[in-house]
Amino acid sequence: MTKHNVCDESDIPVGDKKPFKLGDTKLVVYHLQDGFYATQHSCTHLFAPLGKGKIVEDCQIQCPFHRARFDIRSGDVVEWANFPPGVQLLNGLRGEKSLKTYPVSVENGKVMVEL
Repeated sequence: MTKHNVCDESDIPVGDKKPFKLGDTKLVVYHLQDGFYATQHSCTHLFAPLGKGKIVEDCQIQCPFHRARFDIRSGDVVEWANFPPGVQLLNGLRGEKSLKTYPVSVENGKVMVEL
């Protein structure tokens, strides 16, 4: 694994997120109360951009399309796609799948993501 400097610690306020592209890898870096985290950029339901999603419950990312929610720290599914009504029919074809997460560290004020 290689560490990549994605931004300065001050570039992402607590409670916010920012999308990045490192080579062929798209990811989102989140700044939560307890530190920085990173997940893949695309929702595992229908690949919507999580960079356009919203942080809810202080530690979950909600997909902007079908409202699937994931734990930012672990990538685990908290709630699978549930909007609009009827999307559950599609869920039979797209089973629940966790987000890929990436190790994040802060070194001398720089946010580092390992790929």
